[in-house]
Amino acid sequence: MPTIPQRTRVYRCHHLDSTRWDDIVPRPDDIVITTSLKAGTTWTQRIVSLLVFQTVELPNTLHWVSPWPDSRFIIPKAEMREVVESLRHRRFLKSHLALDGLPYRESTKYIYVGRDTRDVFMSTWNHIRAYTPFARELLNSGENPPAEPFLEPPEDIREFWRLWITRATYPWESDGFPYWSHHHHARTYWDFRHLPNLLFVHYNDLKADLQGEMRRIARFLDIEVPEQKWPMLAEAATFAAMKRDAAVLGPEMDMIFEGGANRFLYKGTNDRWRDVLTSDDVALYEAAAARTLTPDLKRWLERGAASGIDPKG
Repeated sequence: MPTIPQRTRVYRCHHLDSTRWDDIVPRPDDIVITTSLKAGTTWTQRIVSLLVFQTVELPNTLHWVSPWPDSRFIIPKAEMREVVESLRHRRFLKSHLALDGLPYRESTKYIYVGRDTRDVFMSTWNHIRAYTPFARELLNSGENPPAEPFLEPPEDIREFWRLWITRATYPWESDGFPYWSHHHHARTYWDFRHLPNLLFVHYNDLKADLQGEMRRIARFLDIEVPEQKWPMLAEAATFAAMKRDAAVLGPEMDMIFEGGANRFLYKGTNDRWRDVLTSDDVALYEAAAARTLTPDLKRWLERGAASGIDPKG
């Protein structure tokens, strides 16, 4: 394995086009928040926004202050490049790409966010079921649209689970359809966990000790926060505050999701899968994890710090 990540894959689907990063000119203090789907992306973007600006208010809504370059369906490639280039603050960009599809820069700080695969699925189920007709139209059009229309969500959640955990979108993956593999995504970052510019954050740990994790992220980003500001910043990053301050996410939430930001943020809880998945369903998860994850990575994804595993060793 090379000592630094190599970009060896092209990811294109209804949501992603990894080649859009080709137009992004790096800056020496860039931050990339990189997650699989529904693992705490927006939460982490909000946290980093609070650390960068050190105020609850933002100069624009979050998804334009922290744009998503590999998104294929929101705005054209040239327009995305202009949005990213126009940012005058320290940039913190979002990505859903595995590390084998994302340009790696030693000067960039990468924050990887992990979550239990089964919790990711439950949140994904809510996400896919909430798409408006307008959102589906976007996913099926735009630049380089896929030949097949985006999946209409099945009525049965367990049917969707069996599809998601056993079928892949890309030939080098084995699960994750119709998105991308949570397991492959995690493994590409785990294999380079020794890199000093890569921080591992876990959804469970954000829930268990939000301010402590925010302080850890601030140290990683070399951001100094006056002590008196911490209570205000930490409160603004809570799930309740994000629901309250939903306007920060932007009016596009109402166009993309039935129920808007409230449906997008939904519950923010873990372990809902225990009331849904049968032992046979969980066996499919165990088999999928065994194909891609190391035992340590599997335990860390399931429990975060409570696993006793430190990604940095």
